[in-house]
Amino acid sequence: MHSGFVTIIGKPNAGKSTLINALVGEKVAIVSPKPQTTRNKILGILNIPDYQIVLVDTPGIHTAKNKLDEYMAKDISEAKKSVDLIIIVIDGSKRIRQEDVDFVKKYDNRNTNAILVISKIDDSSFDKLYPQLMPFNELQYIKDIIPISVFKNKNVDVLLDKIKTYIPEGDAMFDEDIYTDKSIKFMVAELIREKMLWLLHDEIPHGVAVEILAYEEKSKLAKISADIICEKQSHKQIIIGKNGSMIKNIGIKAREEIEKLLDKKVMLELFVKVREGWREDNKYVNSIME
Repeated sequence: MHSGFVTIIGKPNAGKSTLINALVGEKVAIVSPKPQTTRNKILGILNIPDYQIVLVDTPGIHTAKNKLDEYMAKDISEAKKSVDLIIIVIDGSKRIRQEDVDFVKKYDNRNTNAILVISKIDDSSFDKLYPQLMPFNELQYIKDIIPISVFKNKNVDVLLDKIKTYIPEGDAMFDEDIYTDKSIKFMVAELIREKMLWLLHDEIPHGVAVEILAYEEKSKLAKISADIICEKQSHKQIIIGKNGSMIKNIGIKAREEIEKLLDKKVMLELFVKVREGWREDNKYVNSIME
């Protein structure tokens, strides 16, 4: 038996969560086209014959501006400790720049096992991509550079085979039927937040949080109530929408995803509350992020 930890890091919106979901085969982390979608360190647990690979999804690396950002940065720092492999994800749908090369160089050292993954190569050809990868070939300790497309299922199997070569022998750390360390309530809150990321204007979603107020699950039905926390009264009005149209749409789409997660019918109630400056309140941030 082999078991170990693999941390996946990268800049915001590089495709880390999408990659973890693809490897695990379950929706472990929410995804959206907006940067900083992931806020917490989330474990995705891949159980395959003779291997248990614990994949650590981290928030995108960026400059901290408030207590919420500091919380996310702490999770990134913790996730890089005592792991068997680090996967560095670079967005291949954009032109690779010097700042991307500099970012990868931080992990080019003899004490770190690291693989470089070029994500989102859905529409890229080898001729177009290869010249941009030349600077990475000069790195001494990052030997593996793997371009992938999760959307087209291209090279995901190649990446998994390479990951397995870094996983040491050891006993499984989780039961084989577990695919994440997060609670059902956490997953439900994240699914609600995911729908807001897709449906709301760019400036609003990063200033919202979701608190589960009540959760009652029976054999065929789950009853869930949740607060959507925002920072401004004007944001509350947008989240609710004209005649409640936006909050209704968020609820419908979130309920559909939650029903898939729970495999049962869901009654979902959503409320919107204003809490000015919540991202600067360290105690509150810790309470809702755990």
